[in-house]
Formats: sequence, C-alpha cells, structure tokens
Amino acid sequence: MFLIMKEKLLYKINVKGRVQGVGFRHSAAIEARHRGIKGFVKNLSDGSVYIEAEGSPEQLNGYVEWCKKGPGFSFVKSVSADPSPPVNYSGFNIEF
Repeated sequence: MFLIMKEKLLYKINVKGRVQGVGFRHSAAIEARHRGIKGFVKNLSDGSVYIEAEGSPEQLNGYVEWCKKGPGFSFVKSVSADPSPPVNYSGFNIEF
C-alpha cells in the first residue's frame, strides 16, 4: 500500500488594516488549527499581522480567503501571500 503525500506549501502572509487589538491573532490561530494548518501568527510593529502557514494548497487557499475577512471587529485592507519552501512546523502558535 502506498501513501500519497499531499503537496505541502508554506505561505508567508501579511495582513494589513485594523488587525491588531481586535483578536485577529487568536482567531487566526483557531482557524489554522481547525483547517490542520501549521505555523505561527504575530503582530508586526507597522500594525500588520504576519502569518507563516504551512499545509496543502487547498488548506492554504481557504485560509487566505478567511484572512481576507478576519474576525468580527477587524477590518482587512489587504492580504499578500507569498509561497515559500515548507519548514515542517509541528503546530500553530501565537508569537509575541
């Protein structure tokens, strides 16, 4: 029996808008774990949120779509997602 490995990608995602102080990191972590995505999320000093998300193309595309909406009190102006080689994260964490 052969196991088919799904292609794994890493997306470096930057989310701009009103995304700090509105629960974005916490919600992004819950959403990532729910989708089986590994990586981390953190606030940047410029007011944006930075995410490294690792998973299948299907998982990541759905997650990027979620990032474009964000949680209830956020207001997302733009989302960029740059593919990179995977680094094999073991979980999804909030970094400070």
